[in-house]
Amino acid sequence: MKAFSVNYKFTQRFPVPAQEAFEWATDYQPTDLALMGEEGTRTIQRITEDTIILIENITHAKGKTRKTKLVRLNPRALSWHNIHIRGPNKYSEFLYEITPEGKGGSKLTFTGLMVLYSKDNLSHQTLKQIASREKHYDSKAWKRLANAMAKDHQIRVKRNP
Repeated sequence: MKAFSVNYKFTQRFPVPAQEAFEWATDYQPTDLALMGEEGTRTIQRITEDTIILIENITHAKGKTRKTKLVRLNPRALSWHNIHIRGPNKYSEFLYEITPEGKGGSKLTFTGLMVLYSKDNLSHQTLKQIASREKHYDSKAWKRLANAMAKDHQIRVKRNP
């Protein structure tokens, strides 16, 4: 098997303050996969306050995929990263940074540093297509998460005016 790097980046705006967006996004729950439009299960192991292991079993059209991810939080910088330590894209790293934007809003900058394995040589064009597909897939999940975050924020505001 040969390893290839696939890199991509996108941003997602949130209608909530940056600190709230960070806390919401890093409050890992077993139901998060459904919010992202995935079918499967997630086990969360909190190692320390800022270190989490996620074990995910995802069901998709081609079968099932098991992933183990190491998540490291950096609350001061409102950022975190997640490294796949087991699964089909082992050693991939995903970086997340939330910054304030406008009055009461925020923005996520997502950077995907994916490691892809293949028996065949993959052309530069093929890797670009894979990067585009992954960007579309991940940004779609974050759009869903942004909608869920906005709904939770509205509920909180109504309860605590």
